[in-house]
Amino acid sequence: MADKLSDPIGRLMGLRYKSHPWHGVFIGKEAPERLTAFIEVVPTDTVKYEIDKDSGYLRIDRPQKYSNVIPALYGFVPQTFCGDLVGDYCMEKTGRTDIKGDGDPIDICVLTEKTIAHGDILVYARPIGGFRMIDGNQADDKIIAVLLNDVVYSEYKDLSDCPPFVIERLKHYFLTYKDMPGEPNDTEIPQVYGVEEALEVIRLSMADYQKRFDNLGKLLY
Repeated sequence: MADKLSDPIGRLMGLRYKSHPWHGVFIGKEAPERLTAFIEVVPTDTVKYEIDKDSGYLRIDRPQKYSNVIPALYGFVPQTFCGDLVGDYCMEKTGRTDIKGDGDPIDICVLTEKTIAHGDILVYARPIGGFRMIDGNQADDKIIAVLLNDVVYSEYKDLSDCPPFVIERLKHYFLTYKDMPGEPNDTEIPQVYGVEEALEVIRLSMADYQKRFDNLGKLLY
């Protein structure tokens, strides 16, 4: 089911072109409780892929320098934006005064017991919590979700339901995945939060998106 932004994009482009994963894919009518996620990287990838914001295609961001791999499906939530509202919320929760949104869609990790062979796919997920991650002075939240109807993880309602080692593996990845020899690493995860805060971060990012890309929707009507 399309929304007022992605539906006219589809009608304009017909079936000849791929919809842009950030702007042309509907987040879902039940968002933020249930939403669509675009997956860029899977646990078997030894290269980090990232969406090219201009074209909507995946590009190689960088080869992983070390042996750590993402222990979940990893991507972003379409039609979200980490802007002023998300940055202000991070400052409210941490007590810092220098934080701003990182200007990207909200990142998401989707837990599943199934082996997914590749990224560049859409999945339906339910958020259960997240990491309040800060990269330098930028809010870079990582929402943690479960794949809908997953045999193992779909029973989890909140991050507190996850085994501690699952959370620790995810934290270790995000605190080290940008490590480069001879370069400083300014990433930190000062707080881990549950489902209610995760839903609020997504709501704020949806509002940030509407504010940032308001003109895009108007151009399509």
